[in-house]
Amino acid sequence: MLIYYIISLVVIGIDQITKYLTLENIPLHENIEVIPSILSFTYFKNTGAAWSILEGQMIFFYIVTFIVVGVIVYYMQTQGRNDKKFAFALSLILGGAIGNFIDRLLLKYVVDMIRLEFIDFPIFNVADMALTMGVAFMILYLFYDEWKEHKQKKVGMK
Repeated sequence: MLIYYIISLVVIGIDQITKYLTLENIPLHENIEVIPSILSFTYFKNTGAAWSILEGQMIFFYIVTFIVVGVIVYYMQTQGRNDKKFAFALSLILGGAIGNFIDRLLLKYVVDMIRLEFIDFPIFNVADMALTMGVAFMILYLFYDEWKEHKQKKVGMK
Protein backbone atom coordinates (compact mmCIF):
# COMPACT_ATOMS: atom_id res chain seq x y z
CA MET A 1 0.00 0.00 0.00
CA LEU A 2 2.88 2.32 0.69
CA ILE A 3 3.69 2.63 -3.03
CA TYR A 4 0.27 4.19 -3.71
CA TYR A 5 0.77 6.82 -1.02
CA ILE A 6 4.19 7.50 -2.53
CA ILE A 7 2.53 7.98 -5.93
CA SER A 8 0.21 10.53 -4.30
CA LEU A 9 3.21 12.30 -2.75
CA VAL A 10 4.99 12.41 -6.11
CA VAL A 11 1.89 13.97 -7.71
CA ILE A 12 1.72 16.54 -4.89
CA GLY A 13 5.44 17.28 -5.22
CA ILE A 14 5.38 17.79 -8.99
CA ASP A 15 2.21 19.87 -8.68
CA GLN A 16 3.64 22.13 -5.99
CA ILE A 17 6.98 22.54 -7.79
CA THR A 18 5.26 23.59 -11.03
CA LYS A 19 3.06 26.02 -9.12
CA TYR A 20 6.06 27.49 -7.30
CA LEU A 21 7.91 27.92 -10.60
CA THR A 22 4.84 29.58 -12.07
CA LEU A 23 4.51 32.01 -9.17
CA GLU A 24 8.21 32.86 -9.33
CA ASN A 25 8.59 33.19 -13.09
CA ILE A 26 5.33 34.10 -14.81
CA PRO A 27 3.46 37.35 -14.14
CA LEU A 28 -0.30 36.99 -13.65
CA HIS A 29 -2.12 36.44 -16.96
CA GLU A 30 1.11 36.53 -19.00
CA ASN A 31 1.24 33.93 -21.76
CA ILE A 32 4.53 32.12 -22.49
CA GLU A 33 4.47 29.96 -25.62
CA VAL A 34 6.13 26.58 -25.20
CA ILE A 35 5.00 24.90 -28.42
CA PRO A 36 3.47 27.50 -30.77
CA SER A 37 -0.28 27.01 -31.38
CA ILE A 38 -0.26 23.94 -29.11
CA LEU A 39 0.93 24.61 -25.54
CA SER A 40 1.68 27.66 -23.44
CA PHE A 41 2.00 28.56 -19.78
CA THR A 42 -0.27 31.27 -18.41
CA TYR A 43 -0.44 32.09 -14.70
CA PHE A 44 -4.09 32.19 -13.65
CA LYS A 45 -5.62 32.45 -10.16
CA ASN A 46 -8.61 30.13 -9.86
CA THR A 47 -10.80 30.85 -6.83
CA GLY A 48 -13.32 28.19 -7.83
CA ALA A 49 -13.33 24.59 -8.93
CA ALA A 50 -13.08 23.27 -12.49
CA TRP A 51 -13.93 25.98 -15.01
CA SER A 52 -13.99 28.44 -12.07
CA ILE A 53 -17.40 27.23 -10.87
CA LEU A 54 -18.32 28.08 -7.27
CA GLU A 55 -15.79 30.93 -7.18
CA GLY A 56 -14.82 32.15 -3.73
CA GLN A 57 -16.45 29.28 -1.82
CA MET A 58 -13.30 28.32 0.11
CA ILE A 59 -15.07 26.92 3.21
CA PHE A 60 -17.11 24.66 0.93
CA PHE A 61 -13.91 23.46 -0.80
CA TYR A 62 -12.19 22.81 2.54
CA ILE A 63 -15.09 20.68 3.74
CA VAL A 64 -15.50 18.78 0.47
CA THR A 65 -11.76 18.11 0.17
CA PHE A 66 -11.56 16.89 3.77
CA ILE A 67 -14.45 14.46 3.10
CA VAL A 68 -13.04 13.32 -0.27
CA VAL A 69 -9.57 12.70 1.19
CA GLY A 70 -11.10 10.72 4.07
CA VAL A 71 -13.16 8.57 1.70
CA ILE A 72 -10.19 7.97 -0.60
CA VAL A 73 -7.91 6.93 2.27
CA TYR A 74 -10.65 4.63 3.60
CA TYR A 75 -11.05 2.93 0.19
CA MET A 76 -7.30 2.71 -0.31
CA GLN A 77 -6.97 0.94 3.03
CA THR A 78 -9.91 -1.40 2.49
CA GLN A 79 -10.48 -2.05 -1.24
CA GLY A 80 -7.13 -0.83 -2.56
CA ARG A 81 -5.25 -3.50 -0.67
CA ASN A 82 -6.83 -6.12 -2.91
CA ASP A 83 -6.71 -4.35 -6.26
CA LYS A 84 -3.70 -2.50 -7.66
CA LYS A 85 -5.65 -0.82 -10.49
CA PHE A 86 -8.18 0.59 -8.04
CA ALA A 87 -5.45 1.75 -5.65
CA PHE A 88 -3.55 3.44 -8.50
CA ALA A 89 -6.63 5.40 -9.59
CA LEU A 90 -7.26 6.43 -5.98
CA SER A 91 -3.64 7.51 -5.53
CA LEU A 92 -3.89 9.91 -8.48
CA ILE A 93 -7.16 11.35 -7.18
CA LEU A 94 -5.68 11.72 -3.69
CA GLY A 95 -2.56 13.48 -4.95
CA GLY A 96 -4.58 15.85 -7.12
CA ALA A 97 -7.07 16.68 -4.40
CA ILE A 98 -4.34 17.43 -1.86
CA GLY A 99 -2.28 19.42 -4.41
CA ASN A 100 -5.14 21.85 -5.04
CA PHE A 101 -6.11 21.86 -1.35
CA ILE A 102 -2.64 23.12 -0.41
CA ASP A 103 -3.14 26.11 -2.73
CA ARG A 104 -6.57 26.87 -1.36
CA LEU A 105 -5.30 26.67 2.20
CA LEU A 106 -2.14 28.76 1.71
CA LEU A 107 -3.08 31.13 -1.12
CA LYS A 108 -6.92 31.18 -1.04
CA TYR A 109 -6.89 30.27 -4.76
CA VAL A 110 -5.51 27.53 -7.00
CA VAL A 111 -2.57 28.26 -9.29
CA ASP A 112 -3.34 27.17 -12.85
CA MET A 113 -0.80 27.48 -15.65
CA ILE A 114 -1.12 24.91 -18.43
CA ARG A 115 -2.94 26.21 -21.49
CA LEU A 116 -3.78 24.20 -24.57
CA GLU A 117 -3.73 26.63 -27.49
CA PHE A 118 -5.34 24.34 -30.06
CA ILE A 119 -8.62 23.98 -28.16
CA ASP A 120 -10.80 26.31 -26.13
CA PHE A 121 -10.19 24.63 -22.77
CA PRO A 122 -9.73 26.14 -19.30
CA ILE A 123 -6.21 26.64 -17.97
CA PHE A 124 -5.27 23.81 -15.59
CA ASN A 125 -2.43 22.39 -13.47
CA VAL A 126 -0.72 19.10 -12.61
CA ALA A 127 -3.18 18.35 -9.78
CA ASP A 128 -6.07 18.77 -12.22
CA MET A 129 -4.38 16.35 -14.63
CA ALA A 130 -3.90 13.78 -11.85
CA LEU A 131 -7.53 14.13 -10.76
CA THR A 132 -8.77 13.75 -14.34
CA MET A 133 -6.57 10.74 -15.05
CA GLY A 134 -7.51 9.16 -11.72
CA VAL A 135 -11.23 9.56 -12.40
CA ALA A 136 -10.78 8.25 -15.96
CA PHE A 137 -8.86 5.21 -14.67
CA MET A 138 -11.54 4.69 -12.02
CA ILE A 139 -14.32 4.71 -14.64
CA LEU A 140 -12.39 2.30 -16.86
CA TYR A 141 -11.69 0.09 -13.84
CA LEU A 142 -15.38 0.03 -12.87
CA PHE A 143 -16.44 -0.88 -16.41
CA TYR A 144 -13.77 -3.58 -16.56
CA ASP A 145 -14.71 -4.94 -13.15
CA GLU A 146 -18.40 -5.03 -14.10
CA TRP A 147 -17.58 -6.73 -17.41
CA LYS A 148 -15.37 -9.29 -15.64
CA GLU A 149 -18.10 -10.02 -13.09
CA HIS A 150 -20.71 -10.35 -15.84
CA LYS A 151 -18.43 -12.72 -17.79
CA GLN A 152 -17.86 -14.88 -14.68
CA LYS A 153 -21.62 -15.14 -14.07
CA LYS A 154 -22.15 -16.10 -17.69
CA VAL A 155 -19.50 -18.85 -17.46
CA GLY A 156 -21.07 -20.08 -14.20
CA MET A 157 -24.46 -20.50 -15.92
CA LYS A 158 -23.10 -23.00 -18.46
